[in-house]
Amino acid sequence: MADDEFFDEIIQSAVRDARRRGVRVAPAVWEALQKPAAPPRVEDVPERAPQPPVGPREDNAAPAPVRARTAVLAATVLKTVAAPPPILPNDWEALRQAALQCRRCRLAETRHSVVFGEGDLHAGLMFIGEGPGADEDAAGRPFVGEAGRLLDKMILAMKFRREEVYIANVVKCRPPGNRVPQDDEAAECIGYLRKQIELVRPEVIVLLGATALRFLLGKEGIRRCRGVWHDYRGIPVMPTYHPAYLLRQNAAKRDVWNDLKLVMKHFGKL
Repeated sequence: MADDEFFDEIIQSAVRDARRRGVRVAPAVWEALQKPAAPPRVEDVPERAPQPPVGPREDNAAPAPVRARTAVLAATVLKTVAAPPPILPNDWEALRQAALQCRRCRLAETRHSVVFGEGDLHAGLMFIGEGPGADEDAAGRPFVGEAGRLLDKMILAMKFRREEVYIANVVKCRPPGNRVPQDDEAAECIGYLRKQIELVRPEVIVLLGATALRFLLGKEGIRRCRGVWHDYRGIPVMPTYHPAYLLRQNAAKRDVWNDLKLVMKHFGKL
């Protein structure tokens, strides 16, 4: 077996073991493990008594460089998979500080700001979007770009003011190029959103777009799910289209308005 094949087999074995134990390992860790290991420094190698000479290694034994690389892998994997998810605080300022300092996924490397969320901390109505765009990343606030201005109009049309609702996103850092957050990125960040919901305790949640629907409720198909009440831990949830989609598909505004009227009816505003 070639050295690379031997090492790939070790990596796959570690992946299977982590999954079997129910432990999530960030993809960046696996990427780092697949890079050649730096040779150990002399000062890092413990002194030991001379060993008696041994005969030639067996044909199926791994060469010394591969054995050393495997040892590095094993130590790193054991250290990584044992790391538990963070225990998030139960008060707003501590939660916000935890998010501002978070570097659990690759989005931390390219962000300018952590867009935590804003609004009434005890709002009856909560809006959840996908993630920050360029304007939000620059300002450190959610929904401040063109889609945000449209959301403001939607909120006013519902007979609310922006400061009366709470607005957050699935991920708190901007994905490069405004792409959809990847599964592992959302998995590392969703705990902040769940804690925000727990602290706000809204009467109703409006999910803006397919990404929020997928990562909060685990459901696919915004066209099928919009306009129908769903449930998140006892909270009524109304999925609808994202304002950014409405900027491209003007005809969908009628569908969104019908969805929002159901929310207004819940609050006695219709």
